[in-house]
Amino acid sequence: MPVRKAEAEWKGTLREGRGTLKLSSGAFQGAYSFGTRFEEAPGTNPEELIGAAHAGCFSMALSGALGRAGFSPLRIHTVASVHLEKVGEGFEITTIHLATTAEVPGIDAAAFAEIAEGAKRNCPVSKALAGPRIHLDARLLA
Repeated sequence: MPVRKAEAEWKGTLREGRGTLKLSSGAFQGAYSFGTRFEEAPGTNPEELIGAAHAGCFSMALSGALGRAGFSPLRIHTVASVHLEKVGEGFEITTIHLATTAEVPGIDAAAFAEIAEGAKRNCPVSKALAGPRIHLDARLLA
């Protein structure tokens, strides 16, 4: 299996410094700072990239689980909300909320919910991020 890499470079102090996050594939490079991470300044941050990875992984895991159960999803859309909070003297990712909607012909809501929960537990990124609570709202679209 391939090993995936990403890079980060930070220059300066925590509050006044600036950094760059870069994927080795070249598909993404973005600036980040104290403001983009802990305030609402424009730019990216590590938590946003964790969210993108988790949403992508979960969507693929759900597609695979549905396929193994005999269903062919038409569309799966997932938003991962990553909650970074002050805990004690530092910060922690305390919760990740996955909100997914899917168009899956022939499946009922109960079967969909059960398969989605299994995908949440078995997605490799969910497993890697097992420290924070990972919540899931899964809605089947008619």
